[in-house]
Amino acid sequence: MFLPRIRRSFAAGSVLLFTLACTPTFLSAQIETPSPQPDAQSAPRPRIGVALSGGGALGLAHIGVLEWMEQNHIPIDRIAGTSMGSIIGAIYATGMSAAEMHAYAVKIDWNQVLRAEPRYNELSYRRKQDRRSYQLAAELGLKHGIAGPNGLNPGQGVELFLDRIALPYSTISSFDDLPTPFRCVATDMASGEEVVFKDGSLAQSLRASMAIPGVFTPVQMNGRVLADGGLVDNLPTGIAREMGADVVIGVDLGAPPVAAQELQSLTGVLTRAVSIMIAANERRSMPLANSLILLDPGKFSISDYSKVEQLIKLGYDGANAKADELKRYAVSDAEWGQYLAERGARKLPRPTREDAIEVTGTTQKPVISRLENTLGGPLDLDRVDRILNVVTGEGQFDRLGYEGFVRKGVPGLRVVAHEKSYAPPFLDLAVNVDGSGVAAFNFSAGARVTFTNVEHHGGEWRNDLILGSSDLAATEFYQPLANTRFFVAPYAFISKMARNAFTGQTRVAVFGEEHAGGGFDLGYSFGRRDELRFGYQIFSGRLTPLIGSTGLPTLSGSNGEFRTRYVWDNQDNPAIPRIGTRLIATASRVLQSPGLHHPLDQLEVQTSTFIPTGPKTSLFFSADAGTTFHGTATPFQVFALGGPFRLGAYLPYEFVGNDYAYAALGFRREFYTLPQLAGRKVYWGGWYEAGSAFMNSDSLVVRGSANAGVIADTILGPVAIFGSISPTGQSRVNFSVGRLF
Repeated sequence: MFLPRIRRSFAAGSVLLFTLACTPTFLSAQIETPSPQPDAQSAPRPRIGVALSGGGALGLAHIGVLEWMEQNHIPIDRIAGTSMGSIIGAIYATGMSAAEMHAYAVKIDWNQVLRAEPRYNELSYRRKQDRRSYQLAAELGLKHGIAGPNGLNPGQGVELFLDRIALPYSTISSFDDLPTPFRCVATDMASGEEVVFKDGSLAQSLRASMAIPGVFTPVQMNGRVLADGGLVDNLPTGIAREMGADVVIGVDLGAPPVAAQELQSLTGVLTRAVSIMIAANERRSMPLANSLILLDPGKFSISDYSKVEQLIKLGYDGANAKADELKRYAVSDAEWGQYLAERGARKLPRPTREDAIEVTGTTQKPVISRLENTLGGPLDLDRVDRILNVVTGEGQFDRLGYEGFVRKGVPGLRVVAHEKSYAPPFLDLAVNVDGSGVAAFNFSAGARVTFTNVEHHGGEWRNDLILGSSDLAATEFYQPLANTRFFVAPYAFISKMARNAFTGQTRVAVFGEEHAGGGFDLGYSFGRRDELRFGYQIFSGRLTPLIGSTGLPTLSGSNGEFRTRYVWDNQDNPAIPRIGTRLIATASRVLQSPGLHHPLDQLEVQTSTFIPTGPKTSLFFSADAGTTFHGTATPFQVFALGGPFRLGAYLPYEFVGNDYAYAALGFRREFYTLPQLAGRKVYWGGWYEAGSAFMNSDSLVVRGSANAGVIADTILGPVAIFGSISPTGQSRVNFSVGRLF
């Protein structure tokens, strides 16, 4: 249980749920520094407290301040922090020296810590399928009507990062028992009150203190919904003084300058409004400090986690600028040695074993059993992180964390699960656009509803609906068999799409291609990366001319085939990978189709590989091929080339045949980072394609397409615009929203 001290602040309705809610103040006012009381030789030295403000990545500057204080033998007897200041303060409070913190911070993969969910290659195979097919970055649920999470980032990476820091101190009764007594601040989002943590779960207290509204999901503790403490007390000097500090040193991170153009958008205005509100609560806190270190972030921003060394230097230089004032609190070498010895004696070692396992926060017995069976024995936190990320990647939980406990002298690990409040069922959305101008424009939008844990553990009922230039209604029931990796998957579908018809290289008509049918698959899941299926599919097909030459025949009839399909996917991103390979191999034996007199065998293999050549650049290679062996494919089984990323200088279905081969070689290079609410990265790239679809070897003609353009990984999915030109002069400007590679 935590025992918070509460102060009334501002009305909850004034809290802006926006991503930069912990932005530090822009104040640069100077505070008159009271002189310390003269020390009598017999009097104990004054207790020194430090208050660290919030400010996102700028908070890394606190490490530099602490490092300067250590080098100048200024002891820290109490420490309080808010938001990022609470995290830096807690790392110091748990016994790490500032020099050790410096080395630790440089090694941290901050992109991984701040990731919204486990990495793509840590997701389960079926969740990977969802991310590829429905790339709109807005997972919703239908548990209580259509709803989503109350933050963009559930904080799985942050959870594991904080749990690792707090693990040795999971069983302490008070934060006063840490090597350095510690406090942190959060905001009660219902009442607008300040909540000060002095005991309970250290990791969850920190998670609440840095839960930026709108970015990170709030933390629910003891009936409260808690978020970033910067909203009420971004510089907790008063708290440090209430902890018994005789001298308080405040560290204010300042704020980057605001350019006029930043106030021309809604985002910029809201950001600035929150910054001004936080400035008000800092004005109340500054007079409570005996010394105030005011940092000037200059060109640095609250998202510059990659600039660890520069930010630490910013803090070091800021403290050094106050050297004359701060050195009054320095102690002798003997006193410093005694201080370090006393602090070190309070430091607890990290547990080395986990001989008992508990799981709380969920009633899912298969998940509980799985975690109890995979954890235990010698404690390897990297392994624990991997296991919890994999389970989180199955989609049932916002996040999974852990803490230590001891029962009857036996050390244990308690896994703390946080089930999603809004799902299952899950609702995934997609928008797909591609074309080369009005004459070749396709737009579709759709949704996938997935019911999980149907009938038995692992059972899923997946339902798709897509409308637009292409229509699809599909349903599949996926059920693992007993406790094995084998599964069955009956499915049904209805689809309709437009299909070009050409005479030579002249488009003469557009057909409507309709399918209605279903099938049954028996499969085996090898794990997160690959799956094998074998099954039979039957559908009624129809090709009807919609636009173009009159008198073209309508083709319809039943189609049935046995099909084996293997998929391997170890790429690191479903939209624009940096590294990894994806392979799809499909073998079919067609038993019936309009105009087919004998069974037809087909094989198709599609691959794409990305190889990084630097931190921002990757080469990629694609190679696809399909064959009908010695048979003749019917219109429902022909292979086709043409269109974006399938010979971009030509239209879709411009080339069809019994056989085809296609290859592409190119690169993509990152050149811009999008705002957090807009997406991730923007890339430019170029690639060359060559391929042919042909009815027989006599008609084999290899065609090429050179392409160059821009690809952005946005909240709508990958967005691409690029120009394509063939060696023979055909050219197009292609655009696409949705799956590319």
